[in-house]
Amino acid sequence: MRVTSTRPHRGFTLIEVMVALVILAVALAAAVRAAGIATDGALETKERLLALWVAQNRIAAYASGSLTFPPIGERSGQDVQFDITFNWRETISGTANPYFRRVDVKVYAPRVPDYAVAHLVAHVANSHP
Repeated sequence: MRVTSTRPHRGFTLIEVMVALVILAVALAAAVRAAGIATDGALETKERLLALWVAQNRIAAYASGSLTFPPIGERSGQDVQFDITFNWRETISGTANPYFRRVDVKVYAPRVPDYAVAHLVAHVANSHP
């Protein structure tokens, strides 16, 4: 004689467990991708902010008199902000008033040296005509 159980089986089938694992894997992959994108965005924002500080420091140095009234032309150099070395390039051009110069400062991040992450334009006056 064979005895059968009248109570229902409890637990999950192998297919149900596999489907749950696939859904979990897709969700985790999406979360990791989102975290990576957020991290990249934070790095870009930090680089842009620091590059803007480099450009503002260049303009402020002319405005405060720390740097002499610039001759027309181009110059370049490097500046360090929070242990990151940025390259900058200035283009100095004349204006209708010979006592003023237009200063274009472009700042380049080390990981993308051909792309200006900050660009600032200002006019500086000759404080000693």
